[in-house]
Amino acid sequence: MVKRLLLGLAMLAFIASSIAARAEGLVTFKTLSPDLALELAQVTLQACRKEGYQVAVSVVDRFGILQVTLRDQLAGPHTPETARRKAWTAVTFRTDTMELTKVTQSGQEQSGVRFVGQALMIGGGVPIEAQGVVVGGIGVSGAPGGAADDACARVGLDAILEKLEF
Repeated sequence: MVKRLLLGLAMLAFIASSIAARAEGLVTFKTLSPDLALELAQVTLQACRKEGYQVAVSVVDRFGILQVTLRDQLAGPHTPETARRKAWTAVTFRTDTMELTKVTQSGQEQSGVRFVGQALMIGGGVPIEAQGVVVGGIGVSGAPGGAADDACARVGLDAILEKLEF
């Protein structure tokens, strides 16, 4: 009887440790909701329009998967793809593309990053952070220069900042 009890306790301990090990193998994370991604794109597009820019805006989730793209009617045909790639680059490298433009110049230690497929080192891509964690990325293309694209993206982010603090 004691042997059976000890064997049962040993099996219970083994099962409990297996369950605990599985729980350690799981991760939880936060990501941008589709509704907030759409709102961010709309607010950003409006910010660019106020400056007189016809642009495309793309928002990707924390994995770089496209959630939304909006293109103003007079934005160039290249702008949706350029905006998407800027957003993808920002979320992938967890750095805004204005900074990446500088640190990936020829002769810099990080210059090889420019050869990563899909990466686009032009200003206008900004990671979206909530509570210190990257939850997505935004990219803007079509304003006169990367600095103007970046400024539009940041206006949009500032407008939804309160909603990012889940």
